[in-house]
Amino acid sequence: MAINVPKEYEVPLYLFHQGKNAEAYKLFGSHFTVKDGKKGVVFRVWAPKAAEVCVVGDFNHWNRESAYMNKISDGGIWELFIPGLKKFDNYKYSIKTSRGQIKLKADPYGYHMETRPNTASKIYDISGYKWKDSKWMEEKKTKNVYRSPMNIYEVHLNSWFTKTDEEELFSYMQLAEKLVPYVKEMGYTHIEMMPVAEFPFDGSWGYQQIGYYAPTSRFGTPTDFMEFIDYCHTNGVGVILDWVPAHFPKDAAGLYEFDGDFCYEYSDVNKREHYNWGTRVFDWGKPEVQSFLISNANYWLTEYHIDGLRVDAVASMLYLDYDRQGGAWTPNKNGGNENLEAVDFLQNLNSCLFSRHPGLMMIAEESTAWPMVTKPVDIGGLGFNFKWNMGWMNDMLSYMSMSPEYRKFNHDKLTFSFYYAFSENFILPISHDEVVYGKCSMLDKMSGPREKRFASLRTFLAYMMAHPGKKLMFMGQEFAQFKEWNYKTGLDWDILKFPEHAQYKEFVEAMNKFYLDNKPLWEIDYDWSGFSWISNDDNNNSVIAFRRMDSEGEEIIAVCNFLPVEHEKYSFGVPYYADYKEVFSTDSKKFGGDTVRSATYKAKCEPMHGLEYSITLKLPAMSAIFLKPLNKRSPESDKPKLEKAEKPAKTAEKKAETQAQKTAAKPGASAKKPAAKKANTANRKKNGKAKK
Repeated sequence: MAINVPKEYEVPLYLFHQGKNAEAYKLFGSHFTVKDGKKGVVFRVWAPKAAEVCVVGDFNHWNRESAYMNKISDGGIWELFIPGLKKFDNYKYSIKTSRGQIKLKADPYGYHMETRPNTASKIYDISGYKWKDSKWMEEKKTKNVYRSPMNIYEVHLNSWFTKTDEEELFSYMQLAEKLVPYVKEMGYTHIEMMPVAEFPFDGSWGYQQIGYYAPTSRFGTPTDFMEFIDYCHTNGVGVILDWVPAHFPKDAAGLYEFDGDFCYEYSDVNKREHYNWGTRVFDWGKPEVQSFLISNANYWLTEYHIDGLRVDAVASMLYLDYDRQGGAWTPNKNGGNENLEAVDFLQNLNSCLFSRHPGLMMIAEESTAWPMVTKPVDIGGLGFNFKWNMGWMNDMLSYMSMSPEYRKFNHDKLTFSFYYAFSENFILPISHDEVVYGKCSMLDKMSGPREKRFASLRTFLAYMMAHPGKKLMFMGQEFAQFKEWNYKTGLDWDILKFPEHAQYKEFVEAMNKFYLDNKPLWEIDYDWSGFSWISNDDNNNSVIAFRRMDSEGEEIIAVCNFLPVEHEKYSFGVPYYADYKEVFSTDSKKFGGDTVRSATYKAKCEPMHGLEYSITLKLPAMSAIFLKPLNKRSPESDKPKLEKAEKPAKTAEKKAETQAQKTAAKPGASAKKPAAKKANTANRKKNGKAKK
């Protein structure tokens, strides 16, 4: 028997079942309302294969018999109004499956949850917060993110800073008051938070979520999280959220087989499992799943003013044979390994979000060579506007970890990324994944004895800052964290008492601010007009030199030496006849190097590297230096200016004429005759020898 859908739900439910409802969270979940003059809460949930659904909680002693939901559509939508409920009341859905099993599930659209290890949803009203970031939000609408600096500080909120009592965490605002001033002081433009949607297991770092619409209650309420974002914005710091639409855990209270069947996940055994992760894969072919995820992304951007989403594990979404043990995977309709449903979802996602949120950043963690990740949907792209450059990251970490004597045989690891640097809009990431699970800290990735690794790390970071692309660095690496990251403990802030670490932190702060202050390093990250090679083939010395330019003709020349060998005289081509001032050096004494003062080098009229001029400088061992051309001019301007000597006779004649003019000017002088005679006499005297 067909069910008549209430008229007010017709449009949102139609859009939901078409995969086009970007505000499904306003329909589903729990919402305060008034019905028949009574204040209470209305619950709605999608459970298409459920035989029965009840609402249970503290308010009815978790008795499912007292609160049966009504099925209001053939599409599996259930609803119930319960009067008298209050904010923070705990609840779950008690679902009877088609096989008669009873499952207790948290609300997939719930705004708030209990603090782990408990998993109940909490009734909460997210409306009413008075935002103070209107200036930030308005400026974001017209800001060109491609032509702006972006230096991201990736943070795991649980472990950035911990209290002495390990069981007690900071609140959202306590974190904001410590984190935001630090980020500003260090010269970062954005923080990127590892996932904050509710997750029971700390060891998942937030990547195994059961509360997609609930900011983790570890640090406070949803309103507290809004205040955290507001504080960031009013202090000029952008916020990016790590978002996980690729998979979900098998927690009993979560999305896993939500209605007793394969509801949010694929039913195809060759698609539904990430075996290595122990998680289920979203079925992006279901319109209702698309609406759930697109609404979730829109929710964070709209209700929490998040500036961008870093979309986790995109590669795992795009390939049907990704992580398929034993080669068991189901080809697409064309016989290929591309997941066409995931492609369609990502294109729909990005099209929807960019139409609603000008200035948005959608960042793909995509580790393969999938084409056109950051190209528009209307030309066949996935529609993101940034992508992590995982190829650059892998090449450079491999290069920096090898002994210097082998680097000349692996010079392509240093240079190859420049050749595809503009194929996508890239972010260069050194993320949490690179400093955990035995991969060691960035400091210990550097080759050589420990005291020499700081110089390597400084050189690497300077190279990274000069390389085309936006930047991301995981917390702790800015002061050369000694140990690899451990989510159970805070960062090793106490190592700043050692001079090497304090100097490195000072270096990172100076490097970040130099990046922000110099447009050539960030304004044109997206095409060749912002970059030009000078020298990329000196593999024997492991040295590269290149130019970064902005739209106004200003430029920075970067010279990077990746060997522990000093060059007293190192020459390379330069584009102008000018003075080249050293404006930044990783070898500065204050950073732990040996260079005391910066130098200026004058160009020579000696062509080199295809350029008309060249300079010769002192290049310290294991270092990077940045140069700026000053006083651009023509070589002719530096040649001595010689005045042409006049012939002696003409000089004497000119003097005589001058004297005659003076005599003529005297009162009573007989004007021209005596003066002319005097001039002729002088002329004869000077030329007398020639006449003999």
